[in-house]
Amino acid sequence: MDNFFRTFIQSSREFSLDSREFKHFRYRLGKTQRQMAQLLGVSIKAIHSYEQGWRSVPGHVERQVLFLVSRLRENSKSRKSCWVMKKCPSEKKKECPAWEFRAGDLCWFIGGTICDGTIYKSWKEKMKLCRSCEILKSLL
Repeated sequence: MDNFFRTFIQSSREFSLDSREFKHFRYRLGKTQRQMAQLLGVSIKAIHSYEQGWRSVPGHVERQVLFLVSRLRENSKSRKSCWVMKKCPSEKKKECPAWEFRAGDLCWFIGGTICDGTIYKSWKEKMKLCRSCEILKSLL
């Protein structure tokens, strides 16, 4: 894992992606600012603002960026599900949306998942935990 991802994962900020992270992920996706704006459904001015640090990246944009980056990785069939990696008990799995929708590599993306026995009510709260989780780390 390179230093950028180590820093990203270890970050526990109150807000979402910072300008450097956003720009890094745009480059990783191989998109121009215009293409990124179209992909995310925002204006090109918003992309400029995110990358210059004039505007915070909203949670819904962060989710989309992380989702797209997570899909870049090859061998998606070899990814282990969160419930396997975390050794979740059957009763917890049955309550968890990641299990219900068979999205064990997208547990970080899905709201209402039961991570460490807690259901996080907001994206910001959830991402504090997910940034240190091996599931998200393995995707990035």
